Amino acid sequence: MARAIWTGVITFGLVSVPVGLYTAVENHTVHFHQLQRGTSDRIRNRRVNERTGKEVQTEDIVKGYEAAEGEYVVIEPDELDEVAPGRSRTIDISDFVDLDEIDPVYFDRTYYIAPRGKDHTKVYGLLREALAEVGKAGIATFVMRGKQYLTALRADEKVLVLQTLHWADEVRDPVQELPEVPSARAGKGKERDMAIQLIDALDAPWEPAKYHDTYQEKVRELVRAKAEGQEITTAEEAPEATNVVDLMEVLQGSLDRARGGKANKDGKGSKGSKGSKSGKDSEGAERTQRTKSKAASKAASKSELEELSKSELYQRAADQDIEGRSKMTRDELIDALSRAGRRGGKKSAA
Repeated sequence: MARAIWTGVITFGLVSVPVGLYTAVENHTVHFHQLQRGTSDRIRNRRVNERTGKEVQTEDIVKGYEAAEGEYVVIEPDELDEVAPGRSRTIDISDFVDLDEIDPVYFDRTYYIAPRGKDHTKVYGLLREALAEVGKAGIATFVMRGKQYLTALRADEKVLVLQTLHWADEVRDPVQELPEVPSARAGKGKERDMAIQLIDALDAPWEPAKYHDTYQEKVRELVRAKAEGQEITTAEEAPEATNVVDLMEVLQGSLDRARGGKANKDGKGSKGSKGSKSGKDSEGAERTQRTKSKAASKAASKSELEELSKSELYQRAADQDIEGRSKMTRDELIDALSRAGRRGGKKSAA
């Protein structure tokens, strides 16, 4: 059973309830040790004096704020403790706001809140039920481990959830920070309408369990494959940016595929597109897909192979079970596929 990382009380008005704070999530990242190449020797990080190169003990380290180049204001750890807010035992709710009004950019970490003892479950449950009914979050501050947090307390299905929030001066203005921001005109016209249709076609209920950290799965697969001396499969390259000229055709093709996929899931089969313009766009996308499928089913010439991306070449190499493909460059993949095509042609002639 998890242990509380903080204990105190929640207060709203004159009501208070003793609670404990519990971590809501855990990290599933694969962790590695640092080793010197060619050995099993671990690498350790040590604190050393930049000038002398000698290691410095933790108790001999102080904090320094650089007031000017090479000039520091030295702060002792005890001095920071004296000015820091005391270890607060209270999550004091000052306001209740609509949860939808909080921009997700403000959310940071998530914690579960639980009552400390059966005697406090009624008041705890009352607060949870009330927050769930009105759809609001209680805004409060509290102190933990020498740091003050702004938080939003909200109702989950069975428990109260505490979300730490970024302070307003920590959130950057995207208009000032980003090099390119689209104009208002970019989101209008037929492309916008089709993009909305695509979003509607891909609409689905939120089911977090169906999503997986595929990168961590690949990392574990890499570790296992190397440990067993197996061939390592490289990932596909990122797709190229969509050309604005082809945007309508790409949107229509995406829409047809999304509708077809959803229809197949429902057991109804895919429907053909309607309308002269959208029909032509759909036919063009389907014709392009058929051409690619036909090209993939037969041996391609070297000139045809040179028009494909590395990820497409790799997929063909995988389909033809070409050995060593994971370590090949793009040119090597083209040569290997050309040779495989010539061998296949000779067998067919025989």
